[in-house]
Amino acid sequence: MARTMTGQTISHYRILEKLGEGGMGIVYKAEDTKLRRTVALKFLPPHAIENRDRFPREAQAAAALNHPNICTVFEIDDEHGFLAMELIEGQSVRDKIATRPLPIEEALEIAIEVCQGLRSAHEKGIVHRDIKSPNLMLTAQGQVKIMDFGLSAGGRPSPFGRQGICRNRRWHGITTLVLTPFRWPVLK
Repeated sequence: MARTMTGQTISHYRILEKLGEGGMGIVYKAEDTKLRRTVALKFLPPHAIENRDRFPREAQAAAALNHPNICTVFEIDDEHGFLAMELIEGQSVRDKIATRPLPIEEALEIAIEVCQGLRSAHEKGIVHRDIKSPNLMLTAQGQVKIMDFGLSAGGRPSPFGRQGICRNRRWHGITTLVLTPFRWPVLK
């Protein structure tokens, strides 16, 4: 994948442009030629071939969830090594807070939506395990979408009780994980 993929058709997706690249994936904007919609395709980068088992796990974890604050996965293509998912047009929380601290009300709105998405995942026994500002996207309408379930753990009961109280010390820091990406203003 060293050369550009823009303009190529893979399966039934026409690659439109490269959106970004991280340690565990290269993301492209693409057109689904069957359903005539724009999607994001996430490919495993060449240097991460040893982590190829992560893609099915990410797809299965995200596909098990149906919540407005979680990015929807449409399919996994084992042959070509990509996930097709909802295209989130907007910016990451990391990019949003890079320029200025968030007003407390806005930070709380984001945190509440993240917690609602995580609660839905926890109710299905899926723990994200990598909540951080780059994995939280804000749509153009300001809605939070949790991305990247590749490090998720599932298939076992949630460590949270019915009332959301942690029963397991390993997960005691969930509030800290959710709230630390935000720059809180100094209150006087």
